[in-house]
Amino acid sequence: MKTFRVVNVYGNVNVVTRYIPSFYSLKTIMGGNFQVTNVYPKIEMEVTAMDIKSSSCKRRRISHVPRMRIMDLPLMILIEILSRLSIKPIFRCKTVCKLWYNLLSYDPLFANMYQTRSLKFPCIYLFEGVGKPSLLELKAEYNYYARHCNRPIQLTPEFHYPPGRVFLVGLCNGFTCFVNGSTDIEKHFVYISNPLLGEYFKVKLPEWEISVWRVTYGFCFSKALGKYKVLRFVARKVTEVSELEVNTFGVGEKWRNVGEISCPVWYDKFDKANINGALPWMDSEKNDIIYSFDIETEKVKSLPAPPGLVTPPWNLKLVELGNYLCLTDYYNTSSTNIDIWWMKEYGVSESWTKEIILVDSVPRGMVHINFEPILMWKEGEILIQCGKRLASCNPKMKSFRVVCVYGKVITAFTYTPSFYSLKTIMGDDFQVTNDYPKTQIV
Repeated sequence: MKTFRVVNVYGNVNVVTRYIPSFYSLKTIMGGNFQVTNVYPKIEMEVTAMDIKSSSCKRRRISHVPRMRIMDLPLMILIEILSRLSIKPIFRCKTVCKLWYNLLSYDPLFANMYQTRSLKFPCIYLFEGVGKPSLLELKAEYNYYARHCNRPIQLTPEFHYPPGRVFLVGLCNGFTCFVNGSTDIEKHFVYISNPLLGEYFKVKLPEWEISVWRVTYGFCFSKALGKYKVLRFVARKVTEVSELEVNTFGVGEKWRNVGEISCPVWYDKFDKANINGALPWMDSEKNDIIYSFDIETEKVKSLPAPPGLVTPPWNLKLVELGNYLCLTDYYNTSSTNIDIWWMKEYGVSESWTKEIILVDSVPRGMVHINFEPILMWKEGEILIQCGKRLASCNPKMKSFRVVCVYGKVITAFTYTPSFYSLKTIMGDDFQVTNDYPKTQIV
């Protein structure tokens, strides 16, 4: 037809060019080094709607746009947004108002949603053994090489306990259990803590007996009861067996004797692997037996170790990797490879499979030192502590690379942050102490 027709536009047209709208802020695109100025608030922009009827175009002006506040959002959407934040922004949000404080501190829906998301981008608990822990968040944008960017969050609580050795017993759902002092003497203390909130309380221990030779502790969580338990293995001087005592928090401050076990536990702590509702540990003399404490039934049973092990049990480490029980010869100074055994089906001896990591692929400076797997991350890579450094191992590619962290890594554990107060979890019968205000971390 080769015809023209006029397109009516409200106002004058001086220069026309094609434009694709963007809702990105310049701050997001350019970064924090640019000075960005706002000419007008986004919500005050004039909005126009066009009604097209037959061949004519009528203009209808919207005189007022209602303001949408974040507080007007449905609760589910608000929790969805807040659960995606990292630790420091969540603490800032807790100071906004009482509603947000209660939501982030006590709402189980937020806690469950945050915990589910944190499994994809885990957190590392760095413990120096002097009561000054720190947290390192492993987000999707984690930079392997930027040491100054990968700065842990310093918690620096000042626990008021007597001077002496401090070691971590276990971690469950953001709560930690640690012991102050040597467990072969009377003057030692057990604490439960939420390091993120700076809360802790001292566990009341049974009266010390002269016949006690050594005590070993464990820490676990019962999903059926929704309660936390501390285990106490008591080895006496005149017997080869150990007595097992259990304290379930929230059900009274009482230690219950649940029987004897023929396997003495000689080490200061359990391996921190909680798998399939059980707390496992290696036999102290034999490398072909793994013992497992069932958290629900409070019974101890044995599991088959991988076949053909030649490494002594004190050089073997039990860990959880990708919801599997794994065994590694973490103290390996002479071998040409590092072995990681995976129990693909819990309790079935035939399900053990071996992953071999060649020492030749390990970066310089990390050879002939301890290798302790921590967790699975970044689509199948294994985060490993190598001495006082972290490295990421790709089993498929048989490769290592150093993970730079600001400062030294003394001891590292996988950690799920909890914003729940110990008072909420443990009940009103416990005397909870605050070392610093919850907002100080901000």
